Amino acid sequence: MIESEAMPAASAPAAGSPRATAVGAPEHEVVIRPTPGWRAVNWAEMYEFRELLANLIWRDVAARYKQSVLGPAWAILQPTIMALIFTAVAIILKVPMPEGIPAPVFIFAALIPWTMFAQGMPAAAGSLVNSINMVTKVYFPRLFLPFAAAAIYLVDGILALPVYGLLLAYYGIAPHWTIVFLPVFYLLTVLAALAIGVVLAALTVFFRDFKHVVPFVVQIMFYITPVFWSIGSIESREIQLIMSVNPMFGIADGFRSAVLGLPMQWDCLLISTASTAVLFLIAIHYFRRTERLFADYV
Repeated sequence: MIESEAMPAASAPAAGSPRATAVGAPEHEVVIRPTPGWRAVNWAEMYEFRELLANLIWRDVAARYKQSVLGPAWAILQPTIMALIFTAVAIILKVPMPEGIPAPVFIFAALIPWTMFAQGMPAAAGSLVNSINMVTKVYFPRLFLPFAAAAIYLVDGILALPVYGLLLAYYGIAPHWTIVFLPVFYLLTVLAALAIGVVLAALTVFFRDFKHVVPFVVQIMFYITPVFWSIGSIESREIQLIMSVNPMFGIADGFRSAVLGLPMQWDCLLISTASTAVLFLIAIHYFRRTERLFADYV
């Protein structure tokens, strides 16, 4: 973070000097210095730059679909194709599904938040090194870069919901009233992507090796997230709670439970939510501590 403060000039300039003012008002010097240590996010400053955040999001959306024939349709096609693939895998491996729920319905519900996370987290992680010119030449809240990179995939998650509605209609399944809580799970998914993506964005500035670590993180987290399998398939309750430290473990299951009215695994959801909150605070702390060095390393 960089702060600026106005300080009186050491001495008044002579008449006719280039620094002399026409009305004789006192001059000021602008001193720019980094913010030391940990401070909470400067929400006032972020609000002041709010239009920039909107422009960054729009820029990323436009760049993503530039020269693309299908354009935003990819936001719908990707989870749909993945749902078909995982449904086939689940059928071949005879993965148990909750009674009365078809495999495509069960899997697609968890794929919506997972796809948001699996795309948003790597985008946030690479946001700083992919915006070198902005980081080195212009001052603005650097947190906007990972925030904008992850936020565009929230749009994808929202666009996928009507497609899932058509799938429910095809199987004659009505959404449960608990679907009203979906905005909470959308928010938790974005926070989970930022909790990991923000700290990786800062680390990647100093160590480019982390660009190669991100895909492995996504792959490992996928296998320990209940996307095409249910939490109930893990018999040990202790193991369920341990796996809930993975932020997406409880979030993906909670998203699915909210849509279909399945029993909510509250303890798993609370642990995953707490894990997300702790990781997010750690990420913001590390980002703020190292932010003043980004321009020198990026």
